Amino acid sequence: MPCNRCSVPAVGVRVTPVRVGVIGTGTVGQWVLRAIHRDRNRLGDRYGVGLRVVAVGGRDGLVGRPEGIDLEALLALKARGEAITRLGGVARWPTALDGLAELEADVLVEVSQSPPSDGEPGLAHIRAALGRGIAVATSNKWPVALAGVELTSLARRNGIGFRAESTVMSGTPVLAALTDGLGGAAPLRLRGVLNATVNAICSRMATGTSYADALAEAQEAGLAERDPSADVDGLDAVAKVMVLSALVFQEQLELRDVSCRGLSEFDEHDARAAFERGERIREVATLDPGRQLRRVDLTAVPDSDPLFAVEGTANTIRLEVEPLGEVSITGPGAGPALAGQGVFSDLIALALQRAAART
Repeated sequence: MPCNRCSVPAVGVRVTPVRVGVIGTGTVGQWVLRAIHRDRNRLGDRYGVGLRVVAVGGRDGLVGRPEGIDLEALLALKARGEAITRLGGVARWPTALDGLAELEADVLVEVSQSPPSDGEPGLAHIRAALGRGIAVATSNKWPVALAGVELTSLARRNGIGFRAESTVMSGTPVLAALTDGLGGAAPLRLRGVLNATVNAICSRMATGTSYADALAEAQEAGLAERDPSADVDGLDAVAKVMVLSALVFQEQLELRDVSCRGLSEFDEHDARAAFERGERIREVATLDPGRQLRRVDLTAVPDSDPLFAVEGTANTIRLEVEPLGEVSITGPGAGPALAGQGVFSDLIALALQRAAART
């Protein structure tokens, strides 16, 4: 199988090379790298772009090669549990941020995970890339939640793209639809179910399963982490409300601006009473800037509520927009493959922008 740096475009197809850096070598990062390696010829044939990965960074530093990194060899290292810095024939930097200062790339894929305290180091990675004129695709929620307005403004000033599709509803295309797709329309308010793990637990509880057993099932299925607090305490949904506020409404929120009552605070007796009334428990995210309403709340919804029918790992957003009225988007909201696909789609869109700018 040919390596990333040796792929050959189809005969007769003009392919524009696009240099890509990837920071984050966890599950999502590896999915994206495999997709780039696997689909290199199809991308050239269909889109006319050739993605050349010139740098990859992780916890153990960043490696780079202007001619392109051998992705097959790098992924083999990861599969063996070895550091990417053991890869041969590359330059090395002790941190990804050090490498970004010298990296010559067109697009950065930032798929590390940063905490809600400050969004670092992902926020620094994204700022550094955008400041150097490098477009960014990211699945890293907290940098976008905490500084989405700043980052979109920085990208706009430098005439480059910034996309974060996988920060909300994983790989379901929602952010581009609610921003680019509704260009010129005025968003008014939104309401939705944004956490697939919590919704899956609520759906199981609706069948009579206890909260503890439903959570254990979600952990066994890989939906919930061993420490599920980010999901069941509502923090993940809060981050997504903040992302939507920044990217759709252009209003930057702080963590304290979003009120939150998560699944861990919900009384099972109240849940059973709701089920007996024919209602369903949903973690409902609400964003209504006009009423200064920004919250995540575990609540019972009747069968007349559109969120009643959102089951399992499905997520949904219902946006009221002037002059169209209500726009609804529903789709799957969890899983590394879905998140990886969302980032990959963003990468392709940004690569096409960069290629078009050269013509």
